[in-house]
Amino acid sequence: MPKVAYLAGPDVFFPNAREHAARKVEICAKYRLRGLPPLSEEGGELSAEPSFEAWRVIYDRNLAAMEASDVIIANLTPFGGASADAGTLIEVGWFLGRDKPVFGYSNTRAGFSERMGDYLALTGTAGQGFLVESFSLPDNLMIAGAVWSGGYPIFLPQDDDRRGLDALDVFEACVKAAAELLAGGPA
Repeated sequence: MPKVAYLAGPDVFFPNAREHAARKVEICAKYRLRGLPPLSEEGGELSAEPSFEAWRVIYDRNLAAMEASDVIIANLTPFGGASADAGTLIEVGWFLGRDKPVFGYSNTRAGFSERMGDYLALTGTAGQGFLVESFSLPDNLMIAGAVWSGGYPIFLPQDDDRRGLDALDVFEACVKAAAELLAGGPA
């Protein structure tokens, strides 16, 4: 039975979320992993439920999917700010707390301190004395540490080409490494 990879990230908010998730699942299968994206199979059924009940159903389904997974592969590409998606970070922490492997990737090579500087300038708070981490990491030190705890860095593009949030080449490199680790390969 193949190992299960929980596919976390802001991908669930894409206009083509189901198609994108299907491509990620295909890539996982190529490396003998079962990709499990956090999408409801029932689709629009939750829109008929009251708001409170809908979010709770999604939360419970995601927890069950994480429990059934052997590893997380998290899209840590900045979303909604200078850092990774907040929900994705909760999921990364959940896997870390259960001592399950944490893998992450980002489709940007820009470092966290550069992105934070840009964000502070954008919000008009630059020059107000805020300290910005300058450890040359791809994201906040706690995020990088959570991923590196399993022996791998956050996977980043190996060239200077700009990628969209939905690019899959760096994801595939991350999947390959996760599959090798789960199969007893290099760490």
